[in-house]
Amino acid sequence: MIRGLDTSFIIQLEVGAHARHRQARALRDRFLDAGDRFALAPQVLAEFVHIVTDARRFELPLSAEAAVRRAEAWWNAEEVVPALPNEHTTLRFLSWMREHRLGRKRLLDTLLAATYHTNEIASVVTSNIRDYAIFGCFEVVGV
Repeated sequence: MIRGLDTSFIIQLEVGAHARHRQARALRDRFLDAGDRFALAPQVLAEFVHIVTDARRFELPLSAEAAVRRAEAWWNAEEVVPALPNEHTTLRFLSWMREHRLGRKRLLDTLLAATYHTNEIASVVTSNIRDYAIFGCFEVVGV
């Protein structure tokens, strides 16, 4: 199975001091042992770099250079497949925003969900289960 990754899951894996770091590693290992692969959209990596370099969120944030290196490692990992927005992604995004009456705080997650959906990714790994369950088309795996 290919599982779409949310930024929250990658942060839990990459930040050793994160409260859910061990759970995230165990879940990742379980998926890999089962032969699963991971889908990543470019916007996940952009959000990852933005968050892990923020001194207001982390006592020891990564430098921009270190964060970009980690993002590149994820993008180039053997078990990762790219999930790119396509001509159907924007239509799905706008439709879901309207249909579910979502506001500005749901833009990024809805665009990510639309990206995964239009790439035929049926599973999303996240710590924000409700953000993806609302669409009714994903197996949402929480950490």
